[in-house]
Amino acid sequence: MSSSAELSGRVAVVTGASSGIGEQIARTFAARGASVALLARREGRLEAIVKDITASGGTAASYPVDLTDAAATTAVAGEIARELGDAGIVVSNAGIMLPTPLGDLNPPDWSRQVELNIGAVNNTLIAFTAQLVRSAAATGVADLVNTASFAGRSVFPTFSVYAASKAYVIHLGNNLRAELGPKNVRVTTIQPGIVGTELQSHIADENVRTRLAATRDTIEWLIPQDIADVVAYAVGLPARVNLPEITVLPTRQTV
Repeated sequence: MSSSAELSGRVAVVTGASSGIGEQIARTFAARGASVALLARREGRLEAIVKDITASGGTAASYPVDLTDAAATTAVAGEIARELGDAGIVVSNAGIMLPTPLGDLNPPDWSRQVELNIGAVNNTLIAFTAQLVRSAAATGVADLVNTASFAGRSVFPTFSVYAASKAYVIHLGNNLRAELGPKNVRVTTIQPGIVGTELQSHIADENVRTRLAATRDTIEWLIPQDIADVVAYAVGLPARVNLPEITVLPTRQTV
């Protein structure tokens, strides 16, 4: 059984924290004693989550930001360091899924996935890596967790750009681990299968949306708390232990 204080004293940053996996990771970290900075674009939603966390005895603060804006992300990182202290855990989770058949492709959807699924990850790393290294030097360990997807290792028709963007995150994580591991910064790439979040509601193509929804007939989808529990476990391990890649699938999902 996990301790409610196992992350006590650690400052955690969670991007894409206004809903879904990011929200549940933020809530779970706070419940386990971390001081949590929630980052996303939706200010009202972030403030509501922070209010709920603090009402439950947790410590959290909201930092509305467009993570595709490198300068804004770096500025927010500075605010967090001043107000909460250096981040010892960073979960780069912001992302979007906009699958469409190539013949019906809406170019802005293609660009948006690249900007958020790749660009926002890069901006987050640039903004927070120095804090992670300082935190690891001070406490013995820090954690960078990047949210990829099982799609980054598989072939899903109409998901080409999304899958490719998540493959980038997987390979990036492996290379970052080689660089940051010797500095006691653990790098973990979480690769979920099908999780019920608002990502599905962003799908414009009705055929794709229907096909995905039909999998519920044979597969019990994961819920965001499943992923949050796995991430909390990984960052709560002894400093000598790193889980570089974690694939989390519904039991009945095979592809």
